[in-house]
Amino acid sequence: MSKIRIVFTLFCILFILIVIRLFYLQIVAPLTPASNAYLKYKKIAPQRGRVYDRNGQPFVLNQTSYLLYIEPKKMKDKEKLVDKLDEVLKIGEATLEAKINEKKDWIAIVGGVSKEKKEKIASFRFPEVGFEDNLKRYYPEASLAAHLLGFVGKNKDSDDVGYFGIEGFYDKELTGLPGLIKTERDILGRPILLGSQEKIESENGRDLVLTIDKSVQQIVKQKLLSGLERYKAKEGCVLVADPYTMEILANVCLPDFDLDKYYLFSEEFFKNSAISSSYEPGSTFKPLIMAAALQEKKVKPDDLYNEQGAVEIGGYKIRTWDDKYEGKISMTRILEKSSNVGMVSVGQKLGGRKLLKFLRAYGFGTPTEIDLQGEASGLLKAEKDWRTIDYATVTFGQGIAITPIQMLTAFSSLVNGGELLQPHIKRSIEKRVKRRTISAKTSEIIKKMLISSVERGEYKWIKPKGYKIGGKTGTSQIPLEGRYDPSKTIASFVGFAPADKPKFIALILLREPRTSIYGSETAAPLFFEIAKELLVYYNIAPE
Repeated sequence: MSKIRIVFTLFCILFILIVIRLFYLQIVAPLTPASNAYLKYKKIAPQRGRVYDRNGQPFVLNQTSYLLYIEPKKMKDKEKLVDKLDEVLKIGEATLEAKINEKKDWIAIVGGVSKEKKEKIASFRFPEVGFEDNLKRYYPEASLAAHLLGFVGKNKDSDDVGYFGIEGFYDKELTGLPGLIKTERDILGRPILLGSQEKIESENGRDLVLTIDKSVQQIVKQKLLSGLERYKAKEGCVLVADPYTMEILANVCLPDFDLDKYYLFSEEFFKNSAISSSYEPGSTFKPLIMAAALQEKKVKPDDLYNEQGAVEIGGYKIRTWDDKYEGKISMTRILEKSSNVGMVSVGQKLGGRKLLKFLRAYGFGTPTEIDLQGEASGLLKAEKDWRTIDYATVTFGQGIAITPIQMLTAFSSLVNGGELLQPHIKRSIEKRVKRRTISAKTSEIIKKMLISSVERGEYKWIKPKGYKIGGKTGTSQIPLEGRYDPSKTIASFVGFAPADKPKFIALILLREPRTSIYGSETAAPLFFEIAKELLVYYNIAPE
């Protein structure tokens, strides 16, 4: 009888303890869903949005890959496992050994495993090895538009995040919304059949259609690659746009990086120089100042300037690029022969205050607001910081820092009737006129002057026969430690075709070409090579 009493007493004590515990859990400190040890949550990753060119050709798709994981407690032969895994993964036996912590239940080893590698590893039949399906970015055109697209990396929580370019700027739109599976499990982690279960579906990211034309991008990259080799330039950039909408048709900067192996490159390779790097534009800037003077009726195309020799401004002597002078020359001739002293005279007639007004109107010193991550604003000094020499040198593109996209946007306003437009990459963005820089009449005048600059410039360029093409070369020295290095230049050319109603406008920029320091001998020929291909591609017949 005493034994029965003892057992009964123990049962009573156990029952009371259970009641007390239940009272504590449900009344004193109830578990919220977030703290409930029996509720397990699993995030459902959405599919990231795809990226297409303007004609529906894919730039970025998603491809199934696999996360390889190990359950160490099921492992029988660690040495054999490491050896066989490294035979396929090629990441080093020491790296694999360091990852495998035998005290843990589950360990992620490596993500992005291809289907072929997964099947090879699965054939080894290791019970401790498993796979989870993942999606990774797939680039059908490889790195054709690396800077433009950017890449998808990981944040501190190991979630996918877009960096640079389109992936960075439109990250939220491309990412979508994750889903959630909530299940109630027992103490061993097994689903409770009659327990609570809830599933919230994920929402996939939105697809993007770009203004970029894959065919134009291919033409530009091929020509720029050959141009860098031919002119032995350190770097190069080409931007092509529709001047009437500022839709970007191509953006190539070299050197670039491998999108599939971005992690092997340092951050300097990820910067899109077309929007992120400043430079002094040199003589490509002259048409902007000339157009401003025309707009203010300070000069007319056939007005004459007496080009006699170097001019002295604020204790500095300014010369023409070849130190040759022609006497009386027209405003048009100033652009044709790219006369620095002639442009100083034009700037003086315009006046410092008006000159600064037009520089701001052209958008210098502020971002263009292009929809790409990493845009710089360039540098336009405050009016109080301008000296007499600054007003003089800016007329021929020295002493001001701008980005290539700013230059192309401002120059486009000269040829599209005077509208400063917001450049964009996403095709669904509507045309946005930020302001008017010059009148339609002035635009027609400066276009004719730029056609003459190509037809009668200092160098006889090889250009397509039967087409009117306008443009301007630029050669600017690179400032180093407070002075200019005469042997290191940025050679550039801005051109548009066909000139009467341009289908495209392009900026070519070569940094430190070694075969010649001049834009007329490097960037200009490269522009005409690209223009020939584009005229054929757009099926534009000669006049």
